[in-house]
Amino acid sequence: MKVITTIKEMRAAIADLRREPSGSAKGIGFVPTLGYLHEGHASLLKRAREDNGAVVLSIFVNPLQFGPNEDFERYPRDSDRDLNVARQEGVAIVFMPDVQEMYPQRMLTSVAVSGITDILCGSSRPGHFDGVATVVSKLFNIIQPDRAYFGLKDAQQVAVVQRMVQDLNMNVEIVPCPTLREEDGLAMSSRNVYLTAEERRQALVLQQSLNDAEEWLKRPGIRLGELKEKVAAQISTAPLADIDYVEIVSYPSFLPLEEWEHQALDIVGDKQILIALAVRFGQTRLIDNRILSLEGLDLKGALSHV
Repeated sequence: MKVITTIKEMRAAIADLRREPSGSAKGIGFVPTLGYLHEGHASLLKRAREDNGAVVLSIFVNPLQFGPNEDFERYPRDSDRDLNVARQEGVAIVFMPDVQEMYPQRMLTSVAVSGITDILCGSSRPGHFDGVATVVSKLFNIIQPDRAYFGLKDAQQVAVVQRMVQDLNMNVEIVPCPTLREEDGLAMSSRNVYLTAEERRQALVLQQSLNDAEEWLKRPGIRLGELKEKVAAQISTAPLADIDYVEIVSYPSFLPLEEWEHQALDIVGDKQILIALAVRFGQTRLIDNRILSLEGLDLKGALSHV
């Protein structure tokens, strides 16, 4: 396994991979991360290894996607641990640039995806998805993978990257992968390490509220506005939970609940809904979601009195 820290070396290494039979025939899979890898990241690497002849992993804590009052400086970092995970998962190359390598001068160019970034985390974290889109486009240009793998725990990020690739005709396939969870149901996240024992226990209300929402949707006459309120009320049973948002949107167009009309959903072609949560426990902001099929849902009844 090669560990590379410069763009020049990375491009040369990719060229070498392309000359190898496995890299040229089955392609190169890419998993971009902020590091502090957990089993969720490992599952992305496993999937990439199954689909491709070689796998590239990037580890870069990207300052552009952190707001001024967010956790860039204290974001957990452990390069030795990350490299051990990469070796175990058969990664060919780990790209670990520093900030100076990625941004040697003040950036005058950025990539922004509008519309689908106006709500959820895009509203709560202004500029976050511009930072994501910019760094991912840079990494795609440097590595030029055939496929890139992203976890659906951040479904909005997946949708943003997919739309960027589609709109800019980037020659890479985006592969969304399921959310991995701890044994007790908490979605795996590098930020889980921030949680105290009591915050960790109460954070299980996120998964429970999503499970309940899926059951509530099966009830005849349930209204989506009512469902949103019930999910928020369920989360609020945890005393330490500070809700950033509970939203229901169409997926992947992120049409807000209040704007839904049957005709509008037909126009955008959405076949799913996303129930999305962002909740703080102490200083730790956690996200989770559930993607559900629209099939069988009576929109006319569900949308009444939203």
